[in-house]
Amino acid sequence: MIYFDNSATTAIYPQALNTYVQVSQRIIGNPSSLHDLGNQANRLLQQSRQQIADLLNVSSKEIAFTSGGTEGDNWVIKGTALAKKAYGNHLIISSIEHPAVSETAAQLAELGFEVSVVPVDAQGFVNVSELANMIRKETILVSVMAVNNEVGSIQPIHEIAAVLADHPTIHFHVDAVQAITKVPQEQWFNERVDFAVFSAHKFHGPRGAGFIYWKQGRKLAPLMTGGGQEQNQRSGTENVPGIVAMAKALRLATEQKAEKPNHVQLLKGYLQEALAGYEKVTLFSGTEGFAPHILCFSLKGIRGEVLVHAFEEKQIYLSTTSACSSRKKMASSTLHAMHVPEQLATSAVRISLDESNTMAEVEQFLIVFHQLYQKFSKIN
Repeated sequence: MIYFDNSATTAIYPQALNTYVQVSQRIIGNPSSLHDLGNQANRLLQQSRQQIADLLNVSSKEIAFTSGGTEGDNWVIKGTALAKKAYGNHLIISSIEHPAVSETAAQLAELGFEVSVVPVDAQGFVNVSELANMIRKETILVSVMAVNNEVGSIQPIHEIAAVLADHPTIHFHVDAVQAITKVPQEQWFNERVDFAVFSAHKFHGPRGAGFIYWKQGRKLAPLMTGGGQEQNQRSGTENVPGIVAMAKALRLATEQKAEKPNHVQLLKGYLQEALAGYEKVTLFSGTEGFAPHILCFSLKGIRGEVLVHAFEEKQIYLSTTSACSSRKKMASSTLHAMHVPEQLATSAVRISLDESNTMAEVEQFLIVFHQLYQKFSKIN
């Protein structure tokens, strides 16, 4: 089996899975309980918070746990809207955001908030000057992802931060789900970022665990109320096994990236060069300014899902752009925002790599691709 769908989800590290099982079996207390079993669970919870904070070089007070990226994006956007509604009702997002952002903004629009959508250029990069022109006195939030999940374009976070330096009351939210452990932190994080969202299963942690970076001094309304967990900000009994396993996975993924810093980029470059040699192939992911792990392309005349299933028959797994929309058989929203013709957009597929992938897998993929290319050329 060759797994090239790591942007959809990654295989949990055996060490992280072992941690999850051990904590589940041995640490049975509720972190909110006052007895010793509860104290044990709470200590592990706070140790994990500190470990994650240290890996990001932030304060442990700036880490809040969630169930994953979708909850994190919802919390930041809706929490900002609720907390700052007295000061304004205008939000700005990019045209290539994950549905967790775009659909949340759309829901707020139905409730009376105003949402402006910043366009991107033909390569999928946000137009910063247009974003700057959209800011008004009622603006309370700007939300731009760090790395696009479909084509891998690294967004100009520093340039946007420079624009927002003159607007200190506006919350700056970054969906960093596809960035962490894939792209150096200095490319997508700085002091002007107020909130960043992360999901454990994107870096070999367990599903159902995530966290947000929450800059001290910024205010959010709670998305879930009840028991008062996470400093009264996110109620619900904490998923201690998942959180501890997530912290371990983040450390391991960070270490592996440091051990093989250029590995994924080499694999992607090899694939790009080979696929570019085919007349009917269109590449949507570049090199400069793009994440090293995402490669989006189309085979002219062949729908994306057809190509995905053809590779699946050879036990090679990739996806039609975003896994979150692939089952809906929607053309890539990112490619539409880039003004890619619909026929090409519906033919797009995404390879997403990881340090665990090998050059031998890449070569095997290219052998199978060549066979499929010849097969489809005869049909079409």
